[in-house]
Amino acid sequence: MSLLEVRDLRIHYGGIEAVRGVDLAVEEGELVCLIGANGAGKTSTLKGVLGLVAHSGAVRYAGHPLKGLATHAIAARGVALVPEGRGVFARLTVAENLDMGAYSRRDRAGVRADLDHVYNLFPRLFERRAQTAGTLSGGEQQMLAIGRALMSRPRLLLLDEPSMGLAPLMVQKIYETIQAVSREGVTLLLVEQNANLALRVSSRGYVMESGAITLSGPSQELAADPQVRAAYLGE
Repeated sequence: MSLLEVRDLRIHYGGIEAVRGVDLAVEEGELVCLIGANGAGKTSTLKGVLGLVAHSGAVRYAGHPLKGLATHAIAARGVALVPEGRGVFARLTVAENLDMGAYSRRDRAGVRADLDHVYNLFPRLFERRAQTAGTLSGGEQQMLAIGRALMSRPRLLLLDEPSMGLAPLMVQKIYETIQAVSREGVTLLLVEQNANLALRVSSRGYVMESGAITLSGPSQELAADPQVRAAYLGE
């Protein structure tokens, strides 16, 4: 049984069908990528999984249907999102943002241990823990968004365009952290326009075009596919 299973997902915005019958699955412990151009429907797919937009089709997590559940109830079951554009609380400090990630938890010792873990992953956040999030650089805000999601101790982590707008060195740091989180056993679904990076770190991938999945398979095979190389890898 897949940890996340999506079947015939369809999302409309008015008369426009943004997601057209998407099927995908993520197994426990996998790092799976969903790649495609801007506007392909990748972010809408994540929003459908989380119940942030109205949709038809089936979404199951750990064998249980998610449709009809409030987004906060889905989060409480162990699903966390690092949104496109980071979405940090600009007027709160770094430490307060991380506390917000653990808002539903009552295991204080565990929260403290996870906070230490986040600071070990991102020493820069520890250095800036008293600084307001709105004053951080884009890369630091991305670190904070990932750290905040990890504070909920997710079983499934959804990442939406984590490399967008970042300098190459910061992208490298973010992706090293994504791989470290994966090695710790967290299941990840990674949405990216940067297909080269996403296929390099993931085990399997899906290619999305105009709201539909057009290709899927092991990441190495997708990276070698002439169609993928021409469309997404600049070759």
